[in-house]
Amino acid sequence: MDNFIDSLSSERNFSRYTIINYRIDLSRFLSFIDKRGSSLFSIDRQSAREFLYHLEKNKFSRRSLARKISAIRSFFRWLIREGKTKTNPFKLISTPKLQKRLPNFLYKEEVEKLLQAPDVRSVPGKRDRAIFELLYGSGIRVSEATKLNLSDLDLDALEIRVFGKGRKERIVLIGKYAASAIKDYLNARIKTQNRALFQNRRGGRLTERSIERMIKLYARAAGIDKPLTPHTLRHTFATHLLSYGADLRTVQELMGHSSLSTTQIYTHVTKEKLKSVYDLAHPRAKII
Repeated sequence: MDNFIDSLSSERNFSRYTIINYRIDLSRFLSFIDKRGSSLFSIDRQSAREFLYHLEKNKFSRRSLARKISAIRSFFRWLIREGKTKTNPFKLISTPKLQKRLPNFLYKEEVEKLLQAPDVRSVPGKRDRAIFELLYGSGIRVSEATKLNLSDLDLDALEIRVFGKGRKERIVLIGKYAASAIKDYLNARIKTQNRALFQNRRGGRLTERSIERMIKLYARAAGIDKPLTPHTLRHTFATHLLSYGADLRTVQELMGHSSLSTTQIYTHVTKEKLKSVYDLAHPRAKII
């Protein structure tokens, strides 16, 4: 298992959190096999079904079950590749159908409140405003934002170079507000040898957790009464683009999605869009 986990990092560039979850899932599976007195290489499809029944009995969600099946299936594919076994008992095990959850997003007025929340008279405030403007203005993941270096910026061309999932490189467009906020922050911060774009008070690279804590504090201060994470700004970016007329393929490219089906979750529309279309299209929408 340790060798397989190492391969996830070295060969497939999985994120640290995905690797942690895979290790937990596989450890649970191996513990189940051990308690049954079975061998990893002797289990069959029936044993795989019994493991799923064990998980369902312990009230794991469908999403958690799907992740566990995916982890174990990948593990057996790796074992086959390494010549350790010839069969994958999880190959034909169907993954639970997941309910599509509408992404949480902010309305335009809420975005404005959040963007205005940082005190830009201070360097940390300038940094925080730059982070919010970038996340909302480009739709990049918070993990991608924390990895940005100064050499990845082309603020005059309103472009940044981003390394996404699997270390895939792409060029991302940013708006003039994000570029202006980043310039303002860079002009004010203390010069260090660290090449990271977003730095903490000690000059080190800012972490994802720090940004997550930061956004929750600012949201509370701005009176935004809904669950908010950095990913909410990514959802908001996509939702607003589609609401204002962008096509799905364009949004897919801007989001860095490899599959269009991933982007389709954003095809829900806001209440304002529904109202505007209704007002324009229905002959009895407005009473004069």
